[in-house]
Amino acid sequence: MRSMTAYGYAESKFGRGSIEVELKCYNSRFFEVNHNISYALSSYELYIDNEIRKIVKRGHVDLSVRLKLSDSQMSVSVDQGLVEEYRKAFDLLKDMTGLDADLSDYLERDGVIILSKDDDSSIYKEPLNDALLKALEMVDESKSREGRATYEDLKRHADIFSTKLSLIEGYSKDLEKRFRQMFSDRLNELEMDSSITEDRLNQEIALMIVKYTINEEIKRLHAHLAEYYNLLESSDSVGKRLDFLAQEMNRETNTIASKSTLSEISSLTIAMKDAVENIREQVRNIE
Repeated sequence: MRSMTAYGYAESKFGRGSIEVELKCYNSRFFEVNHNISYALSSYELYIDNEIRKIVKRGHVDLSVRLKLSDSQMSVSVDQGLVEEYRKAFDLLKDMTGLDADLSDYLERDGVIILSKDDDSSIYKEPLNDALLKALEMVDESKSREGRATYEDLKRHADIFSTKLSLIEGYSKDLEKRFRQMFSDRLNELEMDSSITEDRLNQEIALMIVKYTINEEIKRLHAHLAEYYNLLESSDSVGKRLDFLAQEMNRETNTIASKSTLSEISSLTIAMKDAVENIREQVRNIE
């Protein structure tokens, strides 16, 4: 079991500077990456996303990749052929006007000074890969560490739910006896005992049992719990499935609460709904 929240950072130095990779992972229903990547490294965006996907299965990721260079990426050169053509033109103008050209006249001409940018991004591949993998390793460890703590919490709340469900199951087996006693007590209060036959009494009790029985809900909850415990031990991404099971457990518990005529069962369903709510809160942070 792995958490969706995590943090990772790493820096890799190389001859011309360093590359920093920072990853912040948050809860989200789907996998998504918010990119903040230095322009010189933008060609590696798809590669970076594919590496992140190997570690992050679900959730929002804020990615920052910073390139720090100790020297300039720009180089300056002179178009010597063009300067020679301008020199000939200025010499001709001098003969015509008697005016000499100076350095500023050459610098003002387009194309004399050439600025070029070093676009060879391949030199960044190795340091980028080193920083990215180290940052992802930190994220992986963080997810596993927080996942283990969440696992213990999810198991504890499921155990509480299971214990309360077992108590409700015990009460449900005693429903017929309780309904019969309730009917008899009520008839005695109304002094109508003599007018109610045993068959009629049994029919009324049967109708109440059909109306208020919770056996099906209990069976479904046991099945949901069994699947829940199986998912807790799974190494797959189980967050969405656990969330679905928690919703179903909550729905069945609400049905039991609405059918219940016993204060003991009503009290137990409150504790069960509280356990499910805690489960759903924790599941939101699971991949």
